[in-house]
Amino acid sequence: MNYITAENLTKSFGIRTLFEDISFNVNEGDKIAIVAKNGSGKSTLLKILMGQETMDSGTVVINKDIQVVLFDQEIDFEGEQSVEEFMMSLESAPIVALKNYHHALVSGDPDDMDSALAGMEQHKAWDLENEMAQILSQLKITDLSAKMKNLSGGQIKRVALAKLLTETRAEHKHTLLIMDEPTNHLDVDMVEWLEQYLSKARITLLLVTHDRYFLDAVCDMIWEIEDQKLYIHKGAYAQYLENRAIREDNLNATIDKAQNLYRRELEWMRRQPKARTTKSKSRIDDFYDTEKTAKQDTSSQSLELDFEMKRMGNKILELKHIYKSFGDKLLLKDFSYQFQRGEKVGIVGKNGAGKSTLLNIIQGLEKYDSGEIETGETIKFGYFSQKGLKYKEDQRVIDFIKDISENFPLSNGRTMTASQFLRLFLFDDQTQYSPISKLSGGEKRRLHLMYVLYQNPNFLIFDEPTNDLDLPTLTVLENFLTQFQGCLIIVSHDRYFMDRIVGHILAFEGEGKVKEFVGTFTEYREKKEKTSDQTTPKKTEAKEVPAPKSEAKVEKPMAKTAPTGTRKLSFKEKTELEKIEKEMPELEEKRSKILVKLGAETDYDKIATLSAELESISNTMDAYEMRWLELQS
Repeated sequence: MNYITAENLTKSFGIRTLFEDISFNVNEGDKIAIVAKNGSGKSTLLKILMGQETMDSGTVVINKDIQVVLFDQEIDFEGEQSVEEFMMSLESAPIVALKNYHHALVSGDPDDMDSALAGMEQHKAWDLENEMAQILSQLKITDLSAKMKNLSGGQIKRVALAKLLTETRAEHKHTLLIMDEPTNHLDVDMVEWLEQYLSKARITLLLVTHDRYFLDAVCDMIWEIEDQKLYIHKGAYAQYLENRAIREDNLNATIDKAQNLYRRELEWMRRQPKARTTKSKSRIDDFYDTEKTAKQDTSSQSLELDFEMKRMGNKILELKHIYKSFGDKLLLKDFSYQFQRGEKVGIVGKNGAGKSTLLNIIQGLEKYDSGEIETGETIKFGYFSQKGLKYKEDQRVIDFIKDISENFPLSNGRTMTASQFLRLFLFDDQTQYSPISKLSGGEKRRLHLMYVLYQNPNFLIFDEPTNDLDLPTLTVLENFLTQFQGCLIIVSHDRYFMDRIVGHILAFEGEGKVKEFVGTFTEYREKKEKTSDQTTPKKTEAKEVPAPKSEAKVEKPMAKTAPTGTRKLSFKEKTELEKIEKEMPELEEKRSKILVKLGAETDYDKIATLSAELESISNTMDAYEMRWLELQS
């Protein structure tokens, strides 16, 4: 089934063309990732498909039988809303049916109940509340009464994600799910859960992501926007890289041929008289096409850094018996660590465990409760934080970098100009002379990264550097950091990025404990899972676990008020009705007890048993409810 057909789409902002005459199809079951440099039009393309942005030319045809749902980076909510109110603000038909049913239960009006029951049946909404509770539980959202304004950025992201997934499950028609950087601000456990959910779900997906492990696990097709064109690659990320390398080799070969032809044709152009024939006019047009190809610049793709870093002394950085708490929450307990020259350390742990606090303590931005820190006199920190870039609205990109220095020092006394350094990080000449205020959010993030690196620090500290950076920039950054001779600390949930860069892990495991591990991030995760398997019973395949009763305030009880206009029952039917009305409360009680046990159970064998028992009881209750309605009609 075809979902979307787009033909010859073109979109520009001022003199800047994002893409030109691109065409594509989205079919049922496709799972597509879009990759491109920041500012190339990824988010704009998504907004065009959502009807939130207009194209300059071209056509988009969206199948009238599908719904398109967007998970955006910017999440709209009312601060005074509770989590439960935010979740129930969905306007899909099943959610509306569920809300009407709740209202009928409270009002006790028989007419309302008749209408509500009909709506629940029509939209198959009986299991929706349990599904919502399951998703909330799996995303570790437990306090449904919490105000949205009091949640952290990661919590808001998880609540919004739960709402979106509930909506896609609530609708029983075809859905295209569009996601813009869904893994930003999610910790590793949440990213892996979402990865498994989307890879197994029977959905059609179009997403923008910089997380390469996530992309590989979820998507089977990659759309690349480059030089205003759209390239479609079938397969995983590695296949995309191979295809791109072949295309670049072919482009370089084409440029070489064009340059040879250009030199010959240039001589011909210089000899041409002013009066030209139609034949020479055609050759002149071909000359300008050749000139355009010959003058393409691909040098930035192979530019390497052999930089001259500020000398590091014998003393680098040593932390001795550091303690830090916020109120009753202990973040660091007797933490000691001595950094070695050239060491690259990754810091991992759940959100709120104290990772960013440690970074601030190291730089003197946060006071610690007790302990001692010794920092070498030659150490120059470079801090890439999650906070935005500070700049003058009308300042040009090139001037912003030149304010630090005209040149970047390389080895053997050589230097690289500010413009060359900008090109290394994918800022073309036109963008370099544009005001910073005209850059996209991702481009500003990239400029912020450059601002830190251009100051030539010898101790880099990165707090979630990959958020909002595109894949091409991440590749450049990874190459830069691989060559970097100084010390490096990275806090990141990007597993691929961590695996490429760091060889030592500091893991925040709660209650102030920080565990050291020598190896990559993936090796640390494998060791942790292996240790966990040795201390807990072997996991078995289990069904999705519903949330405990306390997380789903309203169950799916049988209506207590019988609809009006009931017919006279036979003796056998009366007996059957009495049995149902007697056993339903007992089943409800059993079901509630199982839900409570499931909420507290960690043994996967027991979870599987309880889940099977719960399913059996739910099926019996469903059958009883349907028969009860028949007998009352």
